[in-house]
Amino acid sequence: MQLDISRIPFSRFGSYFAVSIERDTNRLIVRDLHGGDEAPSSIFVLELMKHGQAADFDLDVTETRLRIIHRHNHAEYAELCISGEDIIYCRIAGASLKLTAVKTRYDSLMPYGPQQWEYHLYSKEIKLMFTLLQGDARIQAPWKMVGNDSIELVMNPDGDQDEGCVFVIESYKTVWRKKEYEDYARACERVDRHYEQWLRQMPAVPERYEPSRRLAAYITWSCVVHPEGQLNNYAMYMSKNWMFNIWSWDNCFNAMMLSERDPKLALAQLDIFMAHQDESGIYADFINDKFLSFNCCKPPIHAWAFARMRERNAWFDDRAIVARMYDSLARATNYWLGYRRPSASWLPVYNHGNDSGWDNASIFHDGIPVEAPDLAAHLIRQMDILSGMAAELERADEAKAWTEKADELYGLLMDRLYRDGRFVARYAPEDRIIAHQDSLILYMPLIIGYRLPSEVTAALANGLAERFEAQYGLCTESYHSPLYRDNGYWLGPIWAPVTYLFIDALRRNGYNEFASRLAAKFMDLTLAGGMAENFDPFSGKGLVDPAFTWTSSVFLMLARESIQPPEEHHEKIFR
Repeated sequence: MQLDISRIPFSRFGSYFAVSIERDTNRLIVRDLHGGDEAPSSIFVLELMKHGQAADFDLDVTETRLRIIHRHNHAEYAELCISGEDIIYCRIAGASLKLTAVKTRYDSLMPYGPQQWEYHLYSKEIKLMFTLLQGDARIQAPWKMVGNDSIELVMNPDGDQDEGCVFVIESYKTVWRKKEYEDYARACERVDRHYEQWLRQMPAVPERYEPSRRLAAYITWSCVVHPEGQLNNYAMYMSKNWMFNIWSWDNCFNAMMLSERDPKLALAQLDIFMAHQDESGIYADFINDKFLSFNCCKPPIHAWAFARMRERNAWFDDRAIVARMYDSLARATNYWLGYRRPSASWLPVYNHGNDSGWDNASIFHDGIPVEAPDLAAHLIRQMDILSGMAAELERADEAKAWTEKADELYGLLMDRLYRDGRFVARYAPEDRIIAHQDSLILYMPLIIGYRLPSEVTAALANGLAERFEAQYGLCTESYHSPLYRDNGYWLGPIWAPVTYLFIDALRRNGYNEFASRLAAKFMDLTLAGGMAENFDPFSGKGLVDPAFTWTSSVFLMLARESIQPPEEHHEKIFR
């Protein structure tokens, strides 16, 4: 598969290295993703050189190789392979490669050993070791009081340039460990094998969707980073473009995708947040190797995700795993009940659109906090699932208590947020119904269709088809709405996670034809728009970030289910 690295970064499983074409400058950039998406990631500009001058080049990029090719002589090139999680191998033939540091004040390069230079990146809190294995190097790094004024490394082939040049870049936090280096070909073979093993685990798809399968497989594989700092396990970031963190509902869709073939990595996506769960019970909004943030959180879909993981793989039925998940999910649910209810006669509220995951949805345009029917529905379903888990763990009193709490919340949902045959949201400070009612989020109570009267479930399903279904799926703001916006984030574009939530809900409520139609539309959407963060509902154009993991995971799950449809599900799964 050929990659366009102006859209899809070149990286690999476990690595904080990535290589991209910078959007604003069109420069070829080596990046480091430590510190999350608020930290600048560019660390080196790469240029192919010939006779001391920058040469025009083209790129040939596959899942495991990046080749910078002289535009007028294809025998002259530099090729990169991220052979290990913390090491880049580079081979150069017939030309030179210049690396110019994108540095901050204290960043400094110093000789370390024969043909070695250590680079301290203060802004990234890492060190890099450059080791020249073959060839020649020209280093320009003039000193200026407290750091190098600039840093430039030019790697050249030996002598008549027939013998080529090979060097490695290694990343570490404290000290470099001496090692024996493999030859370039063998180093690259290791990453080839790792990727091929990952690709084999991806579900088979009809032939027309093979390009989407390959892209989704690469994005999910390449967006994983290794444990470090706040990350106690391998984490699948949302993207290695601009959103390189792990968020606490995105992770659920990635975990579900991984659950059948790689259950340990799947559970790790949930464990990362459980390890940092606050004493109040809230999960962090996002985590990266350096930071975690509790300013916002995300909707309580985690018990549903774990239940779906158990359906896919009995490995998760281990009693110790169920008990650990139950205890964490119980604390998370009690956070919403104890800290997000203005009074016992009200439903829990969102304190920001970001809490819902639907950041700028129209129900948040009047202000915050907001009583939203999707939040109540997620919590009701979560408590019903917790009741079943408690019974499984022989905690009968807790099972009963969860059912009672779910019944209470269901009564409040129907009393406060169901009006004139539809669900509404309330602006909490004034305890009034929000007038605008064209957001798809208001239809999310379909997920508790097993509790709703059949006529209410039917009205929700019909409303989806009549007001929200477009050429490629469900608009997040009705296309009839005056607030609908092209490329409006949650004001119209299609998103993978809510598409999957609705497909799952429709299937479980007997609307199988509608669910299958939406699934087929989404799979077709990926052929038009790739694995983007969100999509234009009518053209299929990918919007915002073009390399998103939860989009990839949703595609892979739907692809699997198109070949092996889910079994019939019954109300008992929730109780």
